[in-house]
Amino acid sequence: MIFYIMGKSASGKDTLYKRLMDENLELLPCTIYTTRPKRDGEIEGLEYHFVDDKYIESHKDKIIEKRVYNTVFGLWTYATIDDGKVEDNKNYLIIGTLESYIKIKKYYGNEKVFPIYLEVSDEVRLKRALKREQNQKVPKYDEMKRRMAADDIDFSEDKIINAGINIRYDANDFNGCVNKVIKDIKAVLN
Repeated sequence: MIFYIMGKSASGKDTLYKRLMDENLELLPCTIYTTRPKRDGEIEGLEYHFVDDKYIESHKDKIIEKRVYNTVFGLWTYATIDDGKVEDNKNYLIIGTLESYIKIKKYYGNEKVFPIYLEVSDEVRLKRALKREQNQKVPKYDEMKRRMAADDIDFSEDKIINAGINIRYDANDFNGCVNKVIKDIKAVLN
């Protein structure tokens, strides 16, 4: 089973991911690849595999899904690559977008992917995003604003419904959200 965390920027995906990996749920990381620069505090292989365009191109025959964003810093690519690390008899945790979730479901099968869609108010998201950028050596406020605006399109209500997302987790109360997600993962695994 692949447990797939998604939500708008600053909804708490990375924090939830780390908390779930710290639980004794026997989930393995399923790390995607990106050409974007590593943020302060990110660890290679944990949040992402940080690679260059040549690496992505050299694995084009193994790409499950790929997205390219025209950021204020140029093109950043994100890709899920079938690198042979996902085995049928194990459980995985991955972070991504709604678009990538749909492609992962198509590749692995609907019954093998469990969505964890985080919802949070715009006010909370903005506060979290500002705090994250303020903690960077070189804050990227323009990119933060671009991502916030793009999320309104990428996670429109129609797209969420069309993706088959019928469970949503309220990440405004983050600890309550974590507890609910853990309970649901345990129910799926048992």
